[in-house]
Amino acid sequence: MPYDPSAFPPFAVTVDLVVLTVRRHALCALAVRRGESPFQGRWALPGGFVREDEDLSQAAARELAEETGLRAHDPAAPSQDNGAHLEQLATYGDPKRDPRMRVVSVAHLALAPDLPAPRAGGDVSNARWAPVEELLQQGGYGRDSEPVAPLAFDHAQILADGVERARSKIEYSSLATAFCPSEFTVGELRRVYEAVWGVALDPRNFHRKVTGTPGFLVPTGGTTTRQGGRPAQLFRAGGATLLNPPMLRPEV
Repeated sequence: MPYDPSAFPPFAVTVDLVVLTVRRHALCALAVRRGESPFQGRWALPGGFVREDEDLSQAAARELAEETGLRAHDPAAPSQDNGAHLEQLATYGDPKRDPRMRVVSVAHLALAPDLPAPRAGGDVSNARWAPVEELLQQGGYGRDSEPVAPLAFDHAQILADGVERARSKIEYSSLATAFCPSEFTVGELRRVYEAVWGVALDPRNFHRKVTGTPGFLVPTGGTTTRQGGRPAQLFRAGGATLLNPPMLRPEV
């Protein structure tokens, strides 16, 4: 029999973004307050419907640009022209995850250095950076410490999965450098690890591990005093993308 599209129930595809950055030494995620139903007034992850002429990566990059003004990282571009790290996280398709209709979401993880205050737009009435622990705790709290409802849809699960992806990948990859500016000190990189993992690390052991893998960090020849104290050597991410041996996350 010929294929009949009308014989199958319609459904929509969205992209949701777990946008993470480090602000004031804490791992933070971008949260938006929904301005329309469903879940009007609730905090949610940024995202939107995939357009007919887009593939998933294009939709995620568009949403990232609309929500943060950032371009997705282009491996072919010179390092100074690169944007935020963007990777596909997971697919979420519970039939009841969206009360409007059957909606499948392909979540993406985006990482960038300390980002400015976000701007609201579209069906979003407000936007803010919030510590991930605040967004993930039961009930949650808003900017003025007022109790608010949990994240809309299944976004708490998506956020938790994105945070765990970031926490696990920095053990063995160069992903942590995506939270840093183009030039950074070993101390600044260590504070990224501490913010993402939520633990304090021994400075000497950390320095030995991240500088012990050839090509993982490359000296730029410059120094900085922006962290106070003596001038510290500046590095940039090198061509080595794997940390060997890996830096295992301390048990909390």
